[in-house]
Amino acid sequence: MTDFVLVAGAWLGSWAWDEVVPELRAAGHGAHAVSLSGLAERQGVAAGQQTHVQDVVDVVERLGLRDVVLVGHSYAGIPVGQAAERIGDRLSRVVFVDSNVPADGESFVSAWPDGRATVEASIAANGGFWAPLAADDFQGQGLDEEQIARIVGGSTPHPGATLTEPAVLAGPLGELPVTYVKCLLDGAEPNGDVAVLLKSERWRLVTMETGHWPMFSRPRELARVLLDAASPGA
Repeated sequence: MTDFVLVAGAWLGSWAWDEVVPELRAAGHGAHAVSLSGLAERQGVAAGQQTHVQDVVDVVERLGLRDVVLVGHSYAGIPVGQAAERIGDRLSRVVFVDSNVPADGESFVSAWPDGRATVEASIAANGGFWAPLAADDFQGQGLDEEQIARIVGGSTPHPGATLTEPAVLAGPLGELPVTYVKCLLDGAEPNGDVAVLLKSERWRLVTMETGHWPMFSRPRELARVLLDAASPGA
């Protein structure tokens, strides 16, 4: 049995995986959706980036999980990628879902040369938090109006320090066993740093014909992708 640990991106909590978790459990696996500190039902908990890394590690250790597939969506790829090397032989695979990936000494906003000022301005204007997106920002991502309303209604401001603090990696990310899921409505090609990592023999690329939030737009298809990634020989 594989244990999936699922972490959604900025503004979201464990609830984002509500339509994916049953599919994984129905296939006989464990599925553990995580709300990171400061988000969703954990609003008010102080958080920096290493807090979010420890949130993921703590779930694995507290539940005694083994054969773990860590799943990081969007922003969450950064703490998940760091947590992956910290759980040692408990790790089976990492799945990055249309996500950012960590680079030692670099932050989330480091990878946003064009958008960094916008993110930092939002943090400064919102008491240290990155304000959630509005409904119009989700257009063109394969989501219907009900799905957009669900995301917008459930989103909470994202702790700004988690976006500006640097990642800490002990070794090359390319040495981890990884499946990278590229959602094509959000761009036909992976970012440059991901493209370089995909040259590693241990990384595999999977594409989905949907937008940046596949746990809402294509939850069953995403569950199948995750199950395939966990299969021997993935």
